[in-house]
Amino acid sequence: MKESCLKIFTGRANPQLAQKICEILNLPLGKITIYNFADGEIYLRIEESVRGCDVFLIQPTNPPAENVLECFLFLDALKRASAGRITAVIPYFGYARQDRKDEPRVAISAKLIADLLQKSGADRILTVELHAEQIQGFFDIPVDHIYSAPIFIEYFKKEKEEILKEAIVVSPDIGGARRAMGFAKRLGELPIAIIDKRRIGPNQAEVYHLIGEVKNKVCIIFDDLIDTAGTIVKASEILKEKGAKEIYVCACHPLFSKDSCDKILNSPIDEVFVSDTIFLPQEKLNNKIKQLTISKLLAEAIKRIHSNESVSSLFI
Repeated sequence: MKESCLKIFTGRANPQLAQKICEILNLPLGKITIYNFADGEIYLRIEESVRGCDVFLIQPTNPPAENVLECFLFLDALKRASAGRITAVIPYFGYARQDRKDEPRVAISAKLIADLLQKSGADRILTVELHAEQIQGFFDIPVDHIYSAPIFIEYFKKEKEEILKEAIVVSPDIGGARRAMGFAKRLGELPIAIIDKRRIGPNQAEVYHLIGEVKNKVCIIFDDLIDTAGTIVKASEILKEKGAKEIYVCACHPLFSKDSCDKILNSPIDEVFVSDTIFLPQEKLNNKIKQLTISKLLAEAIKRIHSNESVSSLFI
């Protein structure tokens, strides 16, 4: 496949990230026309030929749900325009938290979204930090699942290396222990602690107790996403009560629903580091929240996929 055949497009969910990726790859963003009719219906037209090209569509599927529908429409337009291969680059894979039937009469939305992405025209999926890794098995097409840990590790080793000698990585729940262990190992074989969390309802979590010793330690909470911030704020309060000296949070996806940013600002947390898989408007930023870009990682993955090279070294 010729290098000139590589084309990158973006929907309206996070064009800022797409632009950064294009700058790294020294490529222009594909030209499109997209707007809503008066009743809200989405109109989308691709304004250049994609016939036979290797096309990457960058569109996270965070709320509102219109972002998901826009992704489906874009994929359908690319398929009908005879694109050679279509890779859906989904930095944040929405509806991933509903990945199993754990009670009667509920939808398995992660499987439904996977089916609809394939039906819409995706030949391949590139995504970041899935809420549950087994979602890869919901697809019948190749899935490249990369992790956000490298951008946080690079930042801590460059900007906060002095605190790593007394740091401990904390998983905010039992389910995230494996993720925390991998992060701790990459940061220099750091010890880990786990918070025993019992969920009492959607977006409601009750923290019970801590497994591990954090007294006089610098705690780094590592999770995949922050939604209402209830979990990390409660976790930080427990850690502070147990004698933690400083508390940092690393989370890939900044959903930041409702008053989550205010909760963080008024919590014992010193700083929160998130990626730009989801666009953050200025009103959701404060002096405790720092956004790191994942564009370099995604650009490298796109380059390797296009060149049919291995991307396994990015799966860390």
